[in-house]
Amino acid sequence: MSKVEQLAPDEQETLLGTSLSRRFTRLPLWLSHPANIGAFYGFLVALALVLPYAFGDKDNDVWGVQWLYHASLLMVACAFAGFASLALVAFSKRHPVTPPRTVLYPMPFVGLALLTIDRTDLLAIPPTLVWLLLLLPGPVYVHLSWAPRWRLLCMIEDGKDPFDGMPPKEEPSGDAEEMVGEDTEMLEVVDAFESE
Repeated sequence: MSKVEQLAPDEQETLLGTSLSRRFTRLPLWLSHPANIGAFYGFLVALALVLPYAFGDKDNDVWGVQWLYHASLLMVACAFAGFASLALVAFSKRHPVTPPRTVLYPMPFVGLALLTIDRTDLLAIPPTLVWLLLLLPGPVYVHLSWAPRWRLLCMIEDGKDPFDGMPPKEEPSGDAEEMVGEDTEMLEVVDAFESE
């Protein structure tokens, strides 16, 4: 983190990202590997499935074994997706992209609600839709945001500059007249703030 603090603010923002990524950057690099983050997402989804598995069927005596089997599959599948994302990012050398949070964040909750409806036999929900909604957000976040960020952090750890050769971002000019154009009301507001 001391190396990251020496970078320009926009480069720090690229490396650290939003609150979720900032939490992962506090972990050691071996622990925050994209495969581990993917497996952790699979574990969180598996935890959410305990109640639908336990109370979904009327005569379900082996729900624990079934849940454990599916939880293991989820964790392995999400970890494999993390490895695949890291391989693709290592090949493409792309930088992190902010995932569409408004779409991704509600998806697991909608998937869990649909799974609960399906397991209680209120409606028949297609299993593909349920599992897609449950599993897609984690691997998409890892692929778009965390795997590229982790690669950049590893480069910094190795003493390399991941931003070498990239043009610096232009800072916006502080001239209010250029920013607002001919909007006189906005200029009056800016002048009032400057006078205060």
